[in-house]
Amino acid sequence: MSLHSSLLFSALCVASLSACAQAPDSGEAGAPAGTAVAEAAAPVGQIRTVPGTPEDRARQAIESISPDIQIDAIGPAPLAGFREVIVSGQTLYVSDDGKYLLQGSLFDVEARRDVSRAGVAAVRRRLLAEVPDEERIVFAPPNPRYTVSVFTDVECGYCRKLHQEIAEYNRRGIAVEYLAFPRMGPDTADFALMEAVWCAPDRRKALTDAKNGRPVPPRSCDNPVARHYELGQRVGLTGTPMIVTRSGVQMPGYLPPDALLSMLQQVEAAEAADADRGG
Repeated sequence: MSLHSSLLFSALCVASLSACAQAPDSGEAGAPAGTAVAEAAAPVGQIRTVPGTPEDRARQAIESISPDIQIDAIGPAPLAGFREVIVSGQTLYVSDDGKYLLQGSLFDVEARRDVSRAGVAAVRRRLLAEVPDEERIVFAPPNPRYTVSVFTDVECGYCRKLHQEIAEYNRRGIAVEYLAFPRMGPDTADFALMEAVWCAPDRRKALTDAKNGRPVPPRSCDNPVARHYELGQRVGLTGTPMIVTRSGVQMPGYLPPDALLSMLQQVEAAEAADADRGG
């Protein structure tokens, strides 16, 4: 799945998302999620900043490239003289005078970690926390040790593979909470099928049927599929299934049950170590 690039950087022009993802090499397992990024309360599609501040100049710089960009957070950066800006699940750095912009990972050599991921994780955590429980399709053991949110598509091969193993994830203490991401986009048969799943009397059965290629009766209702689709883009979805931990860390695509459990344990240990360091 790819983000359509603008002339400057892809994060500012998310146009379409259309592929399945198996674990790529650039996962975020172990990424710290403790660094806070200042979040501004603002109307939908806007972010409020105080005129004359570095945050305001950063906002204006981003919006000068495209006024339609939705900024999710602006705050201090670990790089002196810059603000950290979170856009579509990507970290950008804008100089305090609003003149320069950097995109990409920022690696702390001494701490040996990518410090650009913490802000993104914080935004993901906040946005996912806003999704009501009743909008999720949940497959969980009685007392889960871990809970992950999974943006899924019924047509995606790796999404289907994950769902075929759902009982094994549950046996390992992992609860899976599905959100909808029809990767073909609005006004497609894929989108309509996912709406039918979310409108079904038994969503769990309908989702399982759809992923097994069995028919799901068309239905319409007040459903969250469009909201989930937009949310997926805001949290930086680059492939389905997108697996996100409770702390906002993104897993690297599809992972078999044992591999996912191992990575969740690694993330937990890394976050505990980070907390001990006061990071």
